[in-house]
Amino acid sequence: MATALTRADLGIWLINLDRDEDRLSKMQKQLDSMGLSFQRFPAIYGKDHVETLSKRADQTAYSRNMGSKILPGKMGCYASHVAVWEAFVASDDKVALILEDDVVFHDDFLESVDTALAGAAHWDTVRFNCVRAKLPVSQGKLGHYTLNAYIGPFTGNAAYLLKKDAAKRILPNLWPQTRAFDHELNRFFKHDFRQCGLEPFSSHVDDENVSSITGTGFGLVKKLKWYKRLPHFRLKAANYLRRIIWLAKNKRLWPSNRDLI
Repeated sequence: MATALTRADLGIWLINLDRDEDRLSKMQKQLDSMGLSFQRFPAIYGKDHVETLSKRADQTAYSRNMGSKILPGKMGCYASHVAVWEAFVASDDKVALILEDDVVFHDDFLESVDTALAGAAHWDTVRFNCVRAKLPVSQGKLGHYTLNAYIGPFTGNAAYLLKKDAAKRILPNLWPQTRAFDHELNRFFKHDFRQCGLEPFSSHVDDENVSSITGTGFGLVKKLKWYKRLPHFRLKAANYLRRIIWLAKNKRLWPSNRDLI
């Protein structure tokens, strides 16, 4: 069994657009209060790099897979996370805590990170909040937390741990972009890694309903007409089956309440 990790093994990256100084200030205050040092990673602003990023995206596949056209902000977000992964792989850190700049940390956030690190033998990535987390399957107990896998969609990349060996395995398969980044990671059955969430979640996202990716109130997101979204719906259904098969094959489909640490 793999050795437990500690904060001494941890590097922290914060993804932040140069123009979002207020968000950086809020994150700095929160992280300082917890005694956490971080590296700021300048986020890639999609609108400024459309021509370059478009060459690294399969826009037809994106529309089919997501049911909407790709936005410059989605390309920038995807490229930012991939670039942070590359920086992490090049570092001496064994595990990365990757943060977006609209996270609100709960009082137990540090405890949850330390607990996840202590149970590192049981996951490859672990999230501390989500957009959606459907049909959780308990893998066991980490202290008073539950480490879950998910049969349904598990999305949101605002705060997550990533092991270096997993990053090395997954990185070569991330281009071209055919989905939003969290949806790509939700294909753990393709990339063959243990994606988990630690619940109850110890943080949440508050972007004040304003996003450089999707606009105010998701106003930039334009879904395709329903009949053009049929391939998207078929894919969503098929992915449930793919996740079930992978979890069953890897003995992670049946709920467990065993102590993992």
